[in-house]
Amino acid sequence: MSHTTDSKPTGSYLVTLSLAALGVVYGDIGTSPLYTFKEVFSEHYGLEASPANVMGILSLIFWALILVITVKYITFVMRADLKGEGGIMVLTALVTPFRNAAPGGARTVAAVTDVEEKPGESHEHAVRRVSRYRSVLILLGLFGASLLYGDGMITPAITVLSAIEGLEVATDFFSGGRQLLIPIITVSILVGLFAIQSRGTAGLGKVFGPIMLTWFVTLAGLGIYHIALAPGVLVALNPLYGVRFFAVHGTAGILVLGSVFLAVTGGEALYADMGHFGIRPIRVAWFSVVLPALTLNYFGQGAMLIAEPAAVANPFFRMVPGPEWIVIPVVALATLAACIASQAIISGTFSLTRQAVQLGYLPRLTIRQTSSKEIGQIYIPAVNWALLVACVGLVFGFGSSTNLAAAYGVGVTTDMVFTTILFAVVARTIWKWSLAAVLALCGTFLFIDLGFWAGNIVKVPDGGWFPLVVAAIMFTLMVTWKKGREILSERIQLGSLPLDTFLSDPGVAKLARVPGTAVFMGGNPATTPAALLHTVKHIKCLHEQVVMLTVRTEEIPRVDEEDRIRVDRFDNGFSRVTVTYGFTEDPDIPAALATVDEPGLDFRPMHTTYFVGRERIISTKANSGMARWRERLFGMMSNNARSATAFFEIPANRVVEMGAQVEI
Repeated sequence: MSHTTDSKPTGSYLVTLSLAALGVVYGDIGTSPLYTFKEVFSEHYGLEASPANVMGILSLIFWALILVITVKYITFVMRADLKGEGGIMVLTALVTPFRNAAPGGARTVAAVTDVEEKPGESHEHAVRRVSRYRSVLILLGLFGASLLYGDGMITPAITVLSAIEGLEVATDFFSGGRQLLIPIITVSILVGLFAIQSRGTAGLGKVFGPIMLTWFVTLAGLGIYHIALAPGVLVALNPLYGVRFFAVHGTAGILVLGSVFLAVTGGEALYADMGHFGIRPIRVAWFSVVLPALTLNYFGQGAMLIAEPAAVANPFFRMVPGPEWIVIPVVALATLAACIASQAIISGTFSLTRQAVQLGYLPRLTIRQTSSKEIGQIYIPAVNWALLVACVGLVFGFGSSTNLAAAYGVGVTTDMVFTTILFAVVARTIWKWSLAAVLALCGTFLFIDLGFWAGNIVKVPDGGWFPLVVAAIMFTLMVTWKKGREILSERIQLGSLPLDTFLSDPGVAKLARVPGTAVFMGGNPATTPAALLHTVKHIKCLHEQVVMLTVRTEEIPRVDEEDRIRVDRFDNGFSRVTVTYGFTEDPDIPAALATVDEPGLDFRPMHTTYFVGRERIISTKANSGMARWRERLFGMMSNNARSATAFFEIPANRVVEMGAQVEI
């Protein structure tokens, strides 16, 4: 792992990538001005929009952007990468001793040998201590990843709803008994957005950047207009105004941080999306466009509120000068920006799910590649429709962006706390930073994160419970699947036969052989695949070429092609093939085997038959290490998982599937 894998694009290519980053990376944080100021001065806090309070909030927002986004994420956290990929799953992979996961299966624990023993401590005890320590880090990373599912549900709902609420400023039509039209319009847009996911976003991606550039120029222009009318507002750049706000309001000031945090909710997206563009384009876009535009707009809103406190009901759209109808084009642009922000979080949720499947934390799901050129362009139907149902429920359940804001922030702040902890471990154990440096830097980050977390955790009764419930469900599913696969693997291993023993059996050499190649899939290359044993037992013949295939997933995003396939040849036409993928890659077994260049091995489609085992899980009263309800949950997940045939892109008419019941 390197501190950065940025290829340092330059010139027009750098400009192109930076423009694209505006559309993919900065959609979430770029739409925060729609609702941040409105929520800070909502009735929830009872905070008066006085000049002193406005100046204090401006200072807090600006320094949150500087400390959280600029310093924490762009300067430091984004340096923790795996072959250019980022995100909390990457951090988890960096600090754990796990490798070689079978897609949809259990991961094996690599031996931990490079540990330092404490005085009087045995090596075995040190290994157990380090393993327990890293297991805790895994759980932190998994729960942090689980929290992002709640964010994936709330972000589309609140951003689109906030944009459509601008119609209330543009016209009186939505007053009286017509307020319900706002949620209806919002849901209609969300339904359309989720409906187009199956077609892929490659074409839309080309226009995301220019639209978001127009959006940020609009943010800056509106801000400059109002700052020019009251330039004195710029003195709030002084952090002392934020300090003074806390001094005056005390505990109430901490609670307001729950809404100030809305200005930086896109921080995790910067890190998770860095693999698409590299660090440099993201930094260029931030410093040249996003940070200036956000700063100008927030300070413009502040200047307007000082002059017109009544505009606090919807300060962003009240910024638009001129007659009310002029607000409508801004609402249209804001809606486009909100859809782009939603698209980014939807795609991010798809990517997170694929990583979880590949690393063995979720069962096999239908994952469709929507672009032949971009590996990140995927579509997962089950996740897509679950997100849509949740978004519709949130819009109608909460009714307004102000109510929905109560659900926003709890999950993201908790995730940021976990990111800081995992980053500290990476800096200390992998980069070998001094303890003093780690404590000073990460301690500062953690102090800020916990401040925002404290401001958000009080929202739990008012809606903050939602992302926590979603995270708890996803976390339970992931740890249950992982544990269940480990137990299942142990059960299968008990009845397995070592491959060396099988190959040395004289009876195997005497079996009749038929033309063609047979591929038997198994999870452990050291044992004989169960499907092969069943074939010998029941059919009593074999193909001319017998291949025992194992698919493994490394905890790196992508595997170099020269490391993709390993072939071991044995006597009597037996071979063992190991195919390795990264956790951002979709396995395609026929395509991988087509690249094998070994004399005597013929993987042409019409000459190859695949033998795949499929286990049906039966929950029993025997002590398996899991509660009975978790056994049943695992059985349900396993029995409804996507078949290995479809997951590995194996032609269905070339497959022989052998089922078996396994009790746990």
